[in-house]
Amino acid sequence: MKLTLKNQKNITRFIRKTSFISIVILMIFVLVASNEITPHKVARTAQPLNGCLSNDSLLCIDTSKNTTSEPFIPDPKLNPQQRFLSAIARKLPTIPQPGTYEYTLLRSYGAVFVNPDIEIKLPPKDIFANEQETQKFQATLRMGHVDGTNDCYLQKPAADALNKARTQQHIPLKSGYGSGDCTRTFNTNLKFWNKYANNQVLAKVQQGKETKILGLVAPPGTSQHLWGLAIDLHVGSKEQRKALNQNGWFQTVENDVPHWTYVGLSEENLPLFGFKKKVVQSITYWITPL
Repeated sequence: MKLTLKNQKNITRFIRKTSFISIVILMIFVLVASNEITPHKVARTAQPLNGCLSNDSLLCIDTSKNTTSEPFIPDPKLNPQQRFLSAIARKLPTIPQPGTYEYTLLRSYGAVFVNPDIEIKLPPKDIFANEQETQKFQATLRMGHVDGTNDCYLQKPAADALNKARTQQHIPLKSGYGSGDCTRTFNTNLKFWNKYANNQVLAKVQQGKETKILGLVAPPGTSQHLWGLAIDLHVGSKEQRKALNQNGWFQTVENDVPHWTYVGLSEENLPLFGFKKKVVQSITYWITPL
């Protein structure tokens, strides 16, 4: 059967089109294979990019390269808030939206999420709902004993850093001895809250109408003490503060004088991670830029 000129042209176009598609598919296959790209990685990379197109630029954090196995230094070209968010995005699965209760808590207590120590265990969120949820998290922690105390325990890197500071200076616990200054249970957190506040105050905090109370006591399920990364100390001298700072401990909750947080950074690196230095009544706080 003889082919007409028209049929010959159609067949030629079909062959060219098919060849082009085959080449494209081959190129994609080679790129995927050489870069070990999986559908999961592609989706994970696309998600933050989509967010950059539709959301506020502050939330355009590329978490596709999140890792806790290598040192991370924020891009100095970013503003303080963006540097802080880029750091905690590597540790916190979901960044709360501005204006929410969770965001308010992150502003006050989120300093721990920049901790670079790979041995530190960070919570998957900034609010525990109850004692059971708290205990489930705490059961995964590797704890260390604070020297010279009865039953004060912190996450081991935090305890080791504190013990080192206390070999340089005499730094007593706020109470002088006990577990209430260290890692707390949900019920202990609740007990402290009920001592200074109530459900009406909690409702105002959740609505963003009250924040000063957060410098006195943490709402139920939100204390840094639940994470084994905070301790209440009796500190009164520059030498004591210097020893603590040199070992990664800082005051990060404004107006909570005895409260110290294990951030695990040197003081010179705090601004690089977005922290803002604020002096209140001769006490230096390093607060989050949120």
